[in-house]
Amino acid sequence: MIGNDIVDLALAKIESNWQRQGFLDKIFTPSERLLIENAPNPEIIVWNLWTRKEAAYKIYNRETGKRGYFPLKLECKYESEFKGIVFCEGFVYFTQTEITKDLIYTIAVTENKNFNLVSTITLETKIAKINGIPYIQVDANQKYKPVSITHHGRFWRGITIKI
Repeated sequence: MIGNDIVDLALAKIESNWQRQGFLDKIFTPSERLLIENAPNPEIIVWNLWTRKEAAYKIYNRETGKRGYFPLKLECKYESEFKGIVFCEGFVYFTQTEITKDLIYTIAVTENKNFNLVSTITLETKIAKINGIPYIQVDANQKYKPVSITHHGRFWRGITIKI
């Protein structure tokens, strides 16, 4: 399984006041808040952790069928700015994060080896939704591959996994 999430840093600066009273407490666990508070650039850590949680949530939703907003149930183990693990109710998701001056982008998978199987899709890719979850059809026999799509501001990314 796969998930992804992206944050347009310029848009996030305009739309999101992550420094407002109570924001961090609603989204991040105590250990995540400590990481943010001690970071040389707290804003980058905020959106780094956010994208990890969102990418992992997309897999969690597929695996369990549970939908909702519960960011405190998703806890990030921060290995580095580019790599980590997200835990959610007994599930484990591995993450890889790309950081540029313009964006933060995270891919999550259920097994580390699956990073080698991730491939990108384009906006032109025909996507089907089954129970609100995106897939691409791989053959005439109605076989489908999971897809994860994310967009924010100027950026759109889509991925699938080779199966």
